[in-house]
Amino acid sequence: MEGFELSIVINRPIEEVFAVLANLENDVKWRREWVDARKTSEGPIGVGSTFRLVGQFLRWRSETVYEVIEYEPNWITTWKAVSGPLPLTFRRTFERIEGGTRVTIRYEAEPRGFLKPTVPLLARMGKRQLEADFPKLKELMEARAL
Repeated sequence: MEGFELSIVINRPIEEVFAVLANLENDVKWRREWVDARKTSEGPIGVGSTFRLVGQFLRWRSETVYEVIEYEPNWITTWKAVSGPLPLTFRRTFERIEGGTRVTIRYEAEPRGFLKPTVPLLARMGKRQLEADFPKLKELMEARAL
């Protein structure tokens, strides 16, 4: 399994940070690759909730459905791709620290077939993209714009 992990400190209470980042509909506001995100299940967010995200890379558009497979308020939420181009799981963990919240995001992919040799490249690209998106997340959260 290939993957990467990144962390960021956001100077907001853990409850606020978790509320924003546990809802993938908010990702379109700070992640460049997503052009649309919708919750597709009924009820509050928790294990079993689903989200449909539409991404765009150059002229290529892809749709992925993610299902919440782990959910503990103010601590952890994990999603698994149940449809889409890449078998992917990602986890967001939240840690209360002095003055704010540390968020750690871990991506893991298990591609098969023709995508398998591209995993190291895709992981590097994904990591760079997330690193580039983190400042916008921090800015929006700390300005209370999310």
